Amino acid sequence: MSILIKKPDDIKPSEITDQKVYEGRREFIKKMGLASTALLGAGQLSLAEAKAYPNLTKSQFSTTTDKLTSLKDITSYNNFYEFGTGKSDPAKNAGDFNPKPWSVRVEGECEKQGDFHLEDLIKPHTLEERIYRFRCVEGWSMVIPWVGVPLADMIKRFKPTSKAKFVEFETLYDPERMPGQRIKTLPWPYIDGLRMDEAMNPLTLMAVGLYGDELPNQNGAPIRLVVPWKYGFKNIKSIVKIRFVEKQARSTWHEVNDREYGFYSNVNPEVDHPRWSQKTERRIGEPFWAPKHKTLKFNGYEEQVAHLYKGMDLKKFY
Repeated sequence: MSILIKKPDDIKPSEITDQKVYEGRREFIKKMGLASTALLGAGQLSLAEAKAYPNLTKSQFSTTTDKLTSLKDITSYNNFYEFGTGKSDPAKNAGDFNPKPWSVRVEGECEKQGDFHLEDLIKPHTLEERIYRFRCVEGWSMVIPWVGVPLADMIKRFKPTSKAKFVEFETLYDPERMPGQRIKTLPWPYIDGLRMDEAMNPLTLMAVGLYGDELPNQNGAPIRLVVPWKYGFKNIKSIVKIRFVEKQARSTWHEVNDREYGFYSNVNPEVDHPRWSQKTERRIGEPFWAPKHKTLKFNGYEEQVAHLYKGMDLKKFY
C-alpha cells in the first residue's frame, strides 16, 4: 500500500497548480458561479493572482501519488441532482445560483445551537488545502485540491452531548434557485449523515473551496462535506443544517434504494454494485483508451480509517 501522508514542504508547486486552472476574467467566473469552459484561450490569470484563499496551510493528509484533475474537468463533470441529473447539467444550470449570504442551522444533541453565518463558522479555523482522491460509485474518480477545515474542529465548537451518536446534514431546498428540485427525482431536501467517530476523523473535511478559490456552484457552494474514503454521494453539498442525533442519521440514497446505496458507503472494491463492478475506476480527464485504475480499499485511506470498522461485516454494512 502506498504511503499517503507527506510533509507540506515536500509538496511541489507543480503538484498544486494547473496552468489551465483559470480561464477568462475571474469576476465573470465568480458571477456565473462556474469555471466556464467557453473562455479557454480568452486570457488567463495565474493561480496566485486569481485565488480567494492565499497562503493556505498544506495538509499532511494530501495524497502525493496522483496527478491532479484539471479545474475544467472538476467543474464540468458533476453529480448534483439539485441542478439536474446529467453530468454536465450542474455547470449549465447553476450559474444564477447566489450562495451569499449563507447560514447553517445547528440543532439536536448539542449545547451550542442556532443559526451561524458561514463566515462565522469558518473564521475561527485555519483553512487548509487537502488533495484528496474522490471516487464516485459509477466507476469514475478525480483528484481534487479542496480548501476547508476539519469537520472535527467545527463540531467541537457546538459541544455535542453524550447522546450525539451521529451527525446529520441537510442540503438547501429551494426549487426556484435549484431547478432539479422541481422534479421528484429524489425526496427533497437531500439528507445524509455520518457516525460520530467518522465525523471526528481527521480526514473528514468541510470544504469551502477548491484549487485555492471559492467553491463553484456546481461543486456544492458555499460549503460541503468531503469524506475521502466514501463514495461521492455521501459528500453532501450546499449544507444549510447540521443535526446531532442519537439514532442512525437519515441518508437519502439509502432510503430510496438501500440495495444499491448502503448507509456507510465506504469504497470497497470487494463488493460490487448490483449494476457494475467496483474493482476499477476511470480517472476523469484521462483518455478513454488509458488503462483503468485499480480501486483501492477505502479509496486508499485504509491506514487512517480501517480501525473505525473493526469487527464489522463490510459486505453487510456497505
